[in-house]
Amino acid sequence: MANFSALQIALIFLFTLLSPSLASRELGESTQSDSTSMAFEYHKGPPLSGRFTVNLVWYGSFKPAQKAIVADFFSSLTSSPRSQSQPSVATWWGSVGKYYRLASPRRPSSLSISLGHQISDPTCSLGKSLKLAQIQALASKNGAAQANALTVVLTASDVAVEGFCMSRCGTHGLARKSPYIWVGNSEEQCPGQCAWPFHQPIYGPQGPPLVAPNGDVGLDGMVINLAGLLAGTATNPFGNGFYQGPKEAPLEAATACPGVYGKGAYPGYAGQLLVDPKSGASYNANGVNGRKYLLPALYDPSTSACSTIV
Repeated sequence: MANFSALQIALIFLFTLLSPSLASRELGESTQSDSTSMAFEYHKGPPLSGRFTVNLVWYGSFKPAQKAIVADFFSSLTSSPRSQSQPSVATWWGSVGKYYRLASPRRPSSLSISLGHQISDPTCSLGKSLKLAQIQALASKNGAAQANALTVVLTASDVAVEGFCMSRCGTHGLARKSPYIWVGNSEEQCPGQCAWPFHQPIYGPQGPPLVAPNGDVGLDGMVINLAGLLAGTATNPFGNGFYQGPKEAPLEAATACPGVYGKGAYPGYAGQLLVDPKSGASYNANGVNGRKYLLPALYDPSTSACSTIV
C-alpha cells in the first residue's frame, strides 16, 4: 500500500545540490511552523484502532541482541522512562493521537499495541530473494488467523526484497485484510539510503555519520523505518486515511517529513539531537531497559508542520 521510500531522502539530497536555499527552507524552517503549503489531507478513511498484538517475523539470521533492539522499541511505545522530563518513545507515539482526534473530534478512537509472538525463520524457507507477494505470504501465515494482529516482517541484511534499496526501505499494507509492515536490514545493501544518518548518504552533503544509539547501524536504521511505517499504518491503514500526494505513492505521517529528526533539520543535517556522553551516540527518544532511539519527525496536522520531540 505505502512505501517508506529509499529514494525520498536521496532525491531531497540531490535537490539540495541544485537549489540549496529552497531545499533548506522546506526541511529546515518548516520543522517549526512554516510548512502550511504542504497539502496533507484527510481522505475520510478510519485510522487503525482497537487493541492490536504485534507479531515479529524474523526472516534470516538475526542475533539475540538485534532482536532485543526492536522488541524493546515496541515495549517502549507504552512505557515512559523514569524521568518524565525526558523525551521518550511513548511521547513520540502519543503525538499520533492528534490524527485520531482530527478524524473523529467528538468520539476519537485510539490504538493500543502490545508485543506478541516472535517467529524466527533463520534458514530463509522462501529463499533469499523475495517478491513483495512473498512478504505478504509471510505476514498472512503468521498473523492473519489472529484477530487484531499487526504482523511485522523483518528481513536480514543478506536477503534481497523486490524494490529494496531502489524504491523502498520498507512498506506497509494489508495481508488478508490484516495490517502488516515489512522492513529490511540495509547494512550490507544500501546503508546510505536506508540507514542515514548512521551512514554517509549516497547523495548530498557528506558529513560524518552519527553514532548509532544501540551500536548497530543496520538495526538502528531499521527502527527509524519501522517507526515511520508504524505511524503510517496507524494513520493510513487502508489507503484512504491521512496522506499527501497520490494514493499510489502517498507521503504519510512520517514520510512527509523525510530526514527530519530534531529542530533545525535541513537536507544532510538531522537536526539538534541529544548525545550520549558515554558512547557519543545521537538519539531523540528514551525507551525501556535504558534504550535510546532515533525516531523520525511526524507531520502535525494541527499545525501543518513537521514536529519533533527534541
